[in-house]
Amino acid sequence: MAGRKPKPTAVKKLEGNPGKRKLNTKEPDPGRNMPSCPSWLLPAAKTEWKRLCIKLNQMGVLTEIDRTAFAAYCQSYARWKEAQEHIDSEGSTFETDKGYQQQTPWVGIANTNQKLMMQAAAEFGLTPSARSRIMAASGVGKDEEDEMEALLGGEV
Repeated sequence: MAGRKPKPTAVKKLEGNPGKRKLNTKEPDPGRNMPSCPSWLLPAAKTEWKRLCIKLNQMGVLTEIDRTAFAAYCQSYARWKEAQEHIDSEGSTFETDKGYQQQTPWVGIANTNQKLMMQAAAEFGLTPSARSRIMAASGVGKDEEDEMEALLGGEV
């Protein structure tokens, strides 16, 4: 399908529904169950999982059904970090047999995983621009529905 990807209703609600369009009330609700950390993740990926999992779940952005997508973010983070550590210790270039400077494969690995990580990060609201579109800090303690807004047919 051409055009922008549709935003999930939960994200539209967090943003305050700026377009004031009717929200999809029939969108599947994955619930609020906290996903468990996959055992196969790299150690750095597990650390990143633990750092963000609870906060994202409280915001309603991370649920059990999002486990694989979030695992992909965490694994890309770990691979990016690993590549950056190699670049920091060994440098980003090496000298070939003929005396030319060439980029190490770690630079390509770092760049690829950084791109994948940032794409996934935006999906979960982990970038400043993605966060700036979200008005609520968390899903806990949301305000009661505005009665006047409900009468006028708007969504809160």
